[in-house]
Amino acid sequence: MPFKPPEVVKCPKCNQNVYAAEEVPAAGKKWHKMCFKCGLCKKMLEAMTMAEHEGQVYCKQCYARKFGPKGYGFGQGAGTLGMDTGEHLGNKSGSEMTNKPNYAPPPGAGLHE
Repeated sequence: MPFKPPEVVKCPKCNQNVYAAEEVPAAGKKWHKMCFKCGLCKKMLEAMTMAEHEGQVYCKQCYARKFGPKGYGFGQGAGTLGMDTGEHLGNKSGSEMTNKPNYAPPPGAGLHE
């Protein structure tokens, strides 16, 4: 039986060889420990504290901010309404957000006789 060298896996972040002593298996791939960090905040990740989107890994907080639901009831704390559009995270907003109501007042409202 001929000798077969072990298969060398490439890190998805740096595209360098990942050897067994330095690998971190997550998201179906093997990463270098130092390459396995959030794509936005650069915080070091663990398999239980990460979320994956289109080949990129994120910490759960950054993933929720970038890809999670937006609007009323989805703020960071109880009862918050954030006006953050997420542009610093790379999100493109199709419409400007404002705190002004988008309805017309009923006829005669605001008029005093």
